Amino acid sequence: MSELLSDSEIEAQLPGGWERDGDEIVRAFEFESYLEGVGFAGGAGGLADEAFHHPEMTIGWREVEVRLTTHDAGGITEKDIELAGRFNELAD
Repeated sequence: MSELLSDSEIEAQLPGGWERDGDEIVRAFEFESYLEGVGFAGGAGGLADEAFHHPEMTIGWREVEVRLTTHDAGGITEKDIELAGRFNELAD
């Protein structure tokens, strides 16, 4: 099982655009069209499956909200930080 990160570790390692919301990190990615958001969600789902770490994703009109937490650890771990960074790369 992954170890929880401390508050200071989370603050120092949180990728750009992400915010902490309790035991999760969250970011809303914005797109030019609904289908771009759907495409991003599909790609993000593939990255998450490769990492065997599955976020909650909500697809809206021109926006995809992603929430990451490590359920078996009960909060935010390095797995969340790493996957958040990969999602940022995917969105760029």
